[in-house]
Amino acid sequence: MELLDCRRLTGPNLLWDRPSVMMDIACAKAEADEMAAGLRAGIVGLHERLGWAAPEFSVKTRVGGLSLAFDGPIDRLYAGIALAEAAWARLTGQATEPLAASLAAIADRAANEANPALLALKARAREQQAPFLWDDDEISIGFGASAQVWPSTRLPTPDAVDWRRPVRIPIALVTGTNGKTTSSRMCARILRAAGHHVGLSSTEGIWIDDLALDEGDYAGPGGARAILRQDKVDAAVLETARGGLLRRGLGVEQADVALITNIAADHLGDFGSRTLAELLEIKWIISRAVVNDGTLVLNADDPLLVEKASDHPGRIAWFSLDENRSDVEFRPEDGYLIRTGTGIHQRLCRINDIPLTLNGAARHNIANALAAAAVCAYLGVDPAAIAAGLTGMQQDDNPGRANLYHLNGVDIFLDFAHNPHAIAATADLTARLPARRRLLAFAQAGDRTDQLLQECSRAAWAHGPDRVIISELAKYARGRAHGEVHGILRAELIRSGCPAEQIVHVETETEALEHAMGWARPGDLLILLVLGEADAVRKRLTQLTQGQ
Repeated sequence: MELLDCRRLTGPNLLWDRPSVMMDIACAKAEADEMAAGLRAGIVGLHERLGWAAPEFSVKTRVGGLSLAFDGPIDRLYAGIALAEAAWARLTGQATEPLAASLAAIADRAANEANPALLALKARAREQQAPFLWDDDEISIGFGASAQVWPSTRLPTPDAVDWRRPVRIPIALVTGTNGKTTSSRMCARILRAAGHHVGLSSTEGIWIDDLALDEGDYAGPGGARAILRQDKVDAAVLETARGGLLRRGLGVEQADVALITNIAADHLGDFGSRTLAELLEIKWIISRAVVNDGTLVLNADDPLLVEKASDHPGRIAWFSLDENRSDVEFRPEDGYLIRTGTGIHQRLCRINDIPLTLNGAARHNIANALAAAAVCAYLGVDPAAIAAGLTGMQQDDNPGRANLYHLNGVDIFLDFAHNPHAIAATADLTARLPARRRLLAFAQAGDRTDQLLQECSRAAWAHGPDRVIISELAKYARGRAHGEVHGILRAELIRSGCPAEQIVHVETETEALEHAMGWARPGDLLILLVLGEADAVRKRLTQLTQGQ
């Protein structure tokens, strides 16, 4: 038995919709029920000794253990973590201090954390049905231009707030295994074509229209809050990744549209997402934000999503790449993206007029375009703006995703594909591009399971390369020894039929680019799947192509 993590969840999450303290525990399946019962009793007992009301609990069995959550006031969750850790220590015989000392420390933490003004504002905002966001530093009411923001230590009384001012703005949530960032960017582009000033948070950073506010991974609650508090924003697209959903929960309680692009093997092996079924449950959290008044947009070509959708009581809009799926609202037909339904048959735009589809070769971007069209249609955007947004979006508007460069007769394809599903999509795409010879450069992070690494190698070999470069990615070793990931990838390539002498091992992805350029001849295609040094590789390619 091991306590893997103890953290606070600030929004709707895997177990329920309440802010809470979450404990992830590794244990045998036979131990789970007894462990949960013991923790419940211990946590309730500590609450009683502190004079606090008993919490409510939610427990979920996971592969390899269980997750247990208990609720509490939002200004006492850090103290709740200390209480949970004390309960664990006493249950497992690991306590190192007297109970009285533990209780005193928890009480002190709760006293320092207490913020009655925060609780009062939250309660009044709920009464007024006003948008409310909170974190350690700031509290806000209203979104966009109506947002009123205060430091968490200097909050007004509820009566001092102008409750006529707070309003909501259109919000789209985007998650899935692959296509999240591209679909989010497409949605933002369409909304801008419709006249909105769009806030976008994603794994690449946060933007208002073309203005980058910050770079980095903002596909979690922090990115959502940063966007929704911007006074220039009147519509928001919030990419919502697995990590943020697991660690903190959903950034907003309510949205207008939520998109799940697909469910495929990625990050499997981490506690809570060790199987596709567990990964699906995590991604499905966003459906709760639209269950009452919004729309859930789903991929009809994904069997896991199709099966799961039978449990969703709200409105669903489906998209598919299958032209023959007349039951699907958004699909291709005769070279166009179309929307069909009761009394509706709209041609949105020609597929080949969408630059990111590379004249239809990038089928995964046709799917992303269909998804974005569905999201924006249910945000109230008209067909002309959907077409304008998709056809006006260029390669530079989607950096690092299916980018094609031309240099002295050599074609260079750059993408972020990093799991078997995405790598297979690039194989399908690049097979449609003519080439005399093909080179594939790729790498993998060390936190993937051996099986997932082997699947990535098989998907890589499906590109039919004449040479393969494997980059080391030392920064992403994540506990593996130097060369260990390379060894697994290389061995599986050889088992798949790749001659050993065709495989090259380099330390960095920029080194892989230079090696590839030295190998290439006119008519060749270089396929670069870049994870850790995408910006550096992209900048180098831009320099080379501009200087030719």
